[in-house]
Amino acid sequence: MAIWVQEDKGIFHLQSTGMSYVIGLVNGYPAHLYWGGRLREGSNLDGLLLPVAHGSLDRLPQEYPQYGTGDFRVPAYQAKLEDGTRVTELRYSGYRVTEGKPELAGLPSVYVESPEEADTLELILKDDYAKLTVKLRYTVYKERNVIARSVEFSNDGPDTLQLQRALSASVDFPAADMDMIYLSGAWSREAQITRRRLEQGNSAIQSRRGMSSHQHNPFAALAKAGADENQGEVFGFSLVYSGNFEAETEVDPFGTTRFTIGLNSFDFSWKLEPGGYFQTPEAVMVYSGQGIGEMSRTYHRLYRTRLCRGQYRDKERPILVNNWEATYFDFNTDKLEAIAAEGAKLGIELFVLDDGWFGKRDADNSSLGDWVEDLRKLPGGLADLAQRVNGHGLKFGLWVEPEMISPDSDLYRSHPDWCLHVPGRRRSEARWQLVLDYTRAEVRQYIFESLSRIFSSVPVTYIKWDMNRCLTEIGSAQLPADRQEETAHRYVLGLYELLERLTSAFPHILFESCCSGGGRFDPGMLYYMPQTWTSDDTDAVERLKIQYGTSLVYPASSMGAHVSAVPNHQVGRFTPLSFRGDVAMSGNFGYELDLTKFTSEEKELAKAQVANYKEIRSLVQQGNLYRLESPFEGNDTAWMFVSDDQREALVYYFRVLAMPHPPRRMLLLGGLNPDLDYRIEGSGEVYGGDCLMQAGLLLPEVQRDFVSGCYHLKAEG
Repeated sequence: MAIWVQEDKGIFHLQSTGMSYVIGLVNGYPAHLYWGGRLREGSNLDGLLLPVAHGSLDRLPQEYPQYGTGDFRVPAYQAKLEDGTRVTELRYSGYRVTEGKPELAGLPSVYVESPEEADTLELILKDDYAKLTVKLRYTVYKERNVIARSVEFSNDGPDTLQLQRALSASVDFPAADMDMIYLSGAWSREAQITRRRLEQGNSAIQSRRGMSSHQHNPFAALAKAGADENQGEVFGFSLVYSGNFEAETEVDPFGTTRFTIGLNSFDFSWKLEPGGYFQTPEAVMVYSGQGIGEMSRTYHRLYRTRLCRGQYRDKERPILVNNWEATYFDFNTDKLEAIAAEGAKLGIELFVLDDGWFGKRDADNSSLGDWVEDLRKLPGGLADLAQRVNGHGLKFGLWVEPEMISPDSDLYRSHPDWCLHVPGRRRSEARWQLVLDYTRAEVRQYIFESLSRIFSSVPVTYIKWDMNRCLTEIGSAQLPADRQEETAHRYVLGLYELLERLTSAFPHILFESCCSGGGRFDPGMLYYMPQTWTSDDTDAVERLKIQYGTSLVYPASSMGAHVSAVPNHQVGRFTPLSFRGDVAMSGNFGYELDLTKFTSEEKELAKAQVANYKEIRSLVQQGNLYRLESPFEGNDTAWMFVSDDQREALVYYFRVLAMPHPPRRMLLLGGLNPDLDYRIEGSGEVYGGDCLMQAGLLLPEVQRDFVSGCYHLKAEG
């Protein structure tokens, strides 16, 4: 068992191989007693109760705090009763421990492949006056330092309740000597690492944009003072959700810290009718006693194998060429086939047709929603193009943006009420498009039928699913007035329902999520699509930060990374093809440029890159990532991938700008077996794992900007 219950003392001990999480009952309230390194199951935990056994609710470290009865800190939930009052008080009613992990109705979540992997504790809380029952669920993985938390609300009374706040997790820490780490940014510069010291007061990140957003990822970590990549305690929180979220820390006057994460309470409410229930998204909590790097690797292994699903979860991902930056909207069948033919000569495996193939789509101002081939550009349709591409030995992929509708489209002219809108208000356009109302079953059915028709008639093996604007005028014509604040969440639930249908109906298709790049790079989407287009910024220098930051939570197998043309279309920078290739080969590798314009020298280098990636991609996509040098801290970046058995490793090093008379650089490696000797492929040099990790690997002196290097290590014997 991974959950030990001392009923006589009211103590619940959740335990994995390297972690313990302890809850105790104090005056009927579940209180947080401990989260950290593993405690023995037979340990006397009475001492954990002593510091919290007395005092007001404002000092009690509650597991799921409420507002209005004496705790003035950030609450985890709030409910409005039919008489207009907002005071509720949940008290402990019972518990249940089960083997395995239950699914969440209508929501993505991490899972187990056998019940023996995890145990689940369900704490049952009740407010007898309001007839409100709340179930706090904690699943602890026995072999992973992971707890998955979610909450279910149910109305057991005769009156209607209104949920105004329903977060997924709340944890009270006994001290505030921590830093908050999170990913911030904007379109084309996502996943910038922000780290700031906790001070008395509140610090929050959030999205009110209808998706998880480029601005903030639904992730935050609290790191003990002094914790870095390789040492110190770190507590990670990641929300398995793709819409509006919030994550907040509050440090009170006594130096304790409350962290909460879940659905954004702004513009949210949920009507709980008698007999009704509401399920929150899941928060995945990770403990590391060995720094930020170990937290990341725990998330990587979990999300790669117990969040992602389907045929491609454990498969090597194909090397692709996408025509977007090569042609934009200006293409025809012959031009596309020419790019695919050049790709075949280089060893590329997949050709992807991006935007512009449907309706009358000559620019981004029309035709979204009209998912019918444009026979002006493709006289033989998609089937003819796919046949030509297949004839060159490449698979065929396609871009779609199914959540959007253009006012200049046949669909909008037929169904102007199918978009999110508020009667009497203007419909805000972004990129000349509106958002389809996915709360409506008939809208989802139309999209399902439209896409199914294509997927069934064209040999499509890859879909890039894009979303290029935030939600505005968030209202639904089919929801009553007292449910309008449910629209944003119902939109996400509708999206999940559609994705479940499509991915189940077409399991042979590799789906890649995109939201103008990384605007919806979150665990919720990875449940349906095992990879995401990391950013619309394809500049290799910018990608160092974007991919490094994204790796705080997400594995390399989830990151789409392409080589694009120079000057780069986002920043105008010139970088060598070798540098661009090394950056892109640190994720799911591909090209996004006109291969027919390559010089002979570039073709030979690209051919070598493709051949090399085929040899190493299983290590990149399935290996353990160790971040060695950060692009946020200097001119150099380095990371490496290590096989599970530690017998093979791949080291990438990048230097952005040259410097005069540089010092000798020794790069300290990580994750190797100190007792093994490693040969550097291509050089014949052999070094001990202990030497490489403690003394380092000597980097060559090359006097030019944009230098990169790759070292492939294999164990001797």
